[in-house]
Amino acid sequence: MSEYDYLYDHTEETSTRFVCFVGETLRRFDLAIITTTRYYGKKLVIDLQSGRSAVMGPDDLEAEGYLEYAYKINEEEAQELEGFLSQVMGTVHFTDI
Repeated sequence: MSEYDYLYDHTEETSTRFVCFVGETLRRFDLAIITTTRYYGKKLVIDLQSGRSAVMGPDDLEAEGYLEYAYKINEEEAQELEGFLSQVMGTVHFTDI
């Protein structure tokens, strides 16, 4: 039997929003947006088509090239995704202070 050196092991109730949309680029986005008390109030956004995920908040949406890098999409697709996510991100609340 092996032993693990846990850094944390925490279970909590979360809220998950599943949304699918197609923008002008005709790129289909199937997303799971998970709201949790972890990650300093940021959300875990999973692209169900590619399996890629990122923890993000409004500040990350403003970072140039972040969505392109995280989800391996082009600039036009990233603009569409940013437009949607900016409506659902909300504000970041630091819960660990």
